[in-house]
Parts: sequence; structure tokens; C-alpha cells
Amino acid sequence: MYFLRLIVGLVILLSSCETKSYRTLVFIGSFTEGKPSNGIRVYEFDQASGELELLYEQSNTINPSFLKISDDGRFLYSVMESQLPTHGKVAAFAVNAINGSLSFLGSQDAGGRNPVHLSLHPSGKQLVNSNYTDAGISVFAINANGSLNPYHQLLQFKDSSIIKARQDKAHLHSTNFTPDGEFLFGHDLGGDKIRTFKVTDTEDNISLKNSENIKAKPGSGPRHFTFHPNGKFGYGLAELSGKVTAYMYTKGHLSFIKDYSSYAIEQDLYRAADIHISPDGKFLYASNRAPEEDSISIFSINQETGKLNLVGHQPTHGKHPRNFCVDPSGKYVLVANQFSDNIVVFKRNSKTGTLTKLSQEIQMNNPSSLQMFTYEVP
Repeated sequence: MYFLRLIVGLVILLSSCETKSYRTLVFIGSFTEGKPSNGIRVYEFDQASGELELLYEQSNTINPSFLKISDDGRFLYSVMESQLPTHGKVAAFAVNAINGSLSFLGSQDAGGRNPVHLSLHPSGKQLVNSNYTDAGISVFAINANGSLNPYHQLLQFKDSSIIKARQDKAHLHSTNFTPDGEFLFGHDLGGDKIRTFKVTDTEDNISLKNSENIKAKPGSGPRHFTFHPNGKFGYGLAELSGKVTAYMYTKGHLSFIKDYSSYAIEQDLYRAADIHISPDGKFLYASNRAPEEDSISIFSINQETGKLNLVGHQPTHGKHPRNFCVDPSGKYVLVANQFSDNIVVFKRNSKTGTLTKLSQEIQMNNPSSLQMFTYEVP
């Protein structure tokens, strides 16, 4: 009897000590030349080797050019029908973490032309879309099953700035909720402004009220933005000036710290694109597009002051790096080179922040958005 109890106890102990299994998925959005196509792909990402294996392609999608995964990984949201003369859409999908497949949950009118960016409220219950051409922000409530209700708020803006070819009118390129979810920043490339909104909770939705406009330098063109993991600093990337701007963040307000050039080579026309910070908060990365320089700039971050120090520039081995991501473990960086139709994987040195290209490349027409999520699987 004693030995039987001992065996049972060992079985229970071993069962409780079983190693958990994890699976990292990569979601890739693209431009489909305005026609229905397999515009979203899902890959499994090998954390040991950095290699990608195709699991699934979502058919009948038109220009799903920007993706956003929910904080719990259960749902994927995508803009649809961007860069077309008609209103775009925002679509929702449920993610099957076991086989990588997506289940279409429906779509809603984006409230304007050329939707380009999606942000999720920290509660996971609200989604904000940015319309570039019609300079607007639309707000959607998210149902328990991940589907979207029609937008309940639409804000539109009129403005302009000094570069007439790009800034003849307001162009909302992205938004970011503050870490506490109490404010939203809207980045207006055409108006050279960061628009600040106070977030008010109602019974089932949130409401946005423009509380402040932070003026960017004329001709800079605010495009994307990211918060430091410590919540004290924020960093904006200006497309038209090619600069990274460091800010101190305090309760809905951004205080300017310093500008830094993202490019290694002076350009006649800058096209800075995307910006992210490593999970450990030690390094910042920005993507640069130009005929003379397609690169990722690398900066170390002073944890006390938020100031940056240039580490170097990494060629992206492709043309027009519109979007990139740092994987959840912080060990890799994946870059979507839109004009050369390739996704390139880099190994990241966590001590120096530098990047080393791996051998595998993924070929895909006009890749434009990357999202990653690591799932615990049976």
C-alpha cells in the first residue's frame, strides 16, 4: 500500500512539473493591388532557429494593410480596402492558436477613406481606427466574441502645413492609447500635430474629447509613436523629417526632450515609417525608407532621462521597410520590405541591440504589417 501511494504521489508530482508548451505565430498583412486575394498569412515562428513555416492564408481580403492582435491573442483586427477611392473597412477575425487559422467575424465601415492604423484600448473592449485620406478617427466597441459593432464615434479634422505635396490637408496616420487608457494621442502627418484626447468611459463605450494639440516642428509629419515599457517616456517618428522625437510623459501630456535623426544619409525626401522598443526597454528601433537608404536605425535608451544614443544602422536587405516588429521574447526582429516583396528575419543581440540577418526570407507580395503573439498550447 505504501509503494502504491508513493507511485501515485510521484505521478502527481511529475504531472505538476510538466513543461509548458508555447507557440509563436506571425501574422502578415499586405496590399493586394485593390483586388480580393490571400492578403493575410499566418506563420509559425521557431524561437530556436528564427525560421518561419506557413500555416494559413486568409482569402478574399482587399488591401489588409495594417493588422492588430488583441492583448490576449484571441482576435486579429485588420483594416480593409485601404488606398481605394471609397470608404475602407475594419475587419475582425478569431485566431485558432492550434492550427493558425482565422475565422472571419465580420467587418464594419471605417468611417472614411484609406484606413491605415488600429489601436486597442487597454481594456480590450474598444478599437480605434485612423483614416488617412479623410483625416478621421473612428471608435468601435468590441463584443465578447471579438466582433465589432458599427463605430459609435467619428472625429474628423481640418488642417495643413508647409509641405504642399503631403500636407495640403490633415492626415491621421496613427493613434496610441496611454498605458493607463485615460488618454489617446492621434498623430496628424498633414497638420504637424499630435492631437490629445481625453478618454471618457460611458456605459458600454468610450468617448474621445480633444483636450490639447501638441505642435510638431513644421514639415516634420508625425507618423508613428511608441511608449517606453516604464510608461515615463514616449517616442514619435516623423515621416517627412526622418527624425525620432523623445518625450517625457505625464498624465496626458508630452514634454519635448530631444530630436534625433533616424537616417544615416541625408535625403532629399524622407519616408521614415515604423518605430518600436525592445521588451526590456533598453533599445529603440525605427525603419527608414528611401532610394538611398532602406534601414533600421538602432538607439540605446537612457533609463533615467529617456535620451537616446545612436548605436548604428542595419540595412533591411529589401526595399521600403514599411513595418517591422520585435518578437515577444526580444530575440528577433522581423522586417516587411514592401517594394521588394520580402520579409527578413534578424537575430537581436540583447546586450548591444545590434541585428544580424538570418538566412531565411519569406516572399510575399507587398507585405505591409507584422504582428506576433506567443501562445501557451496543450
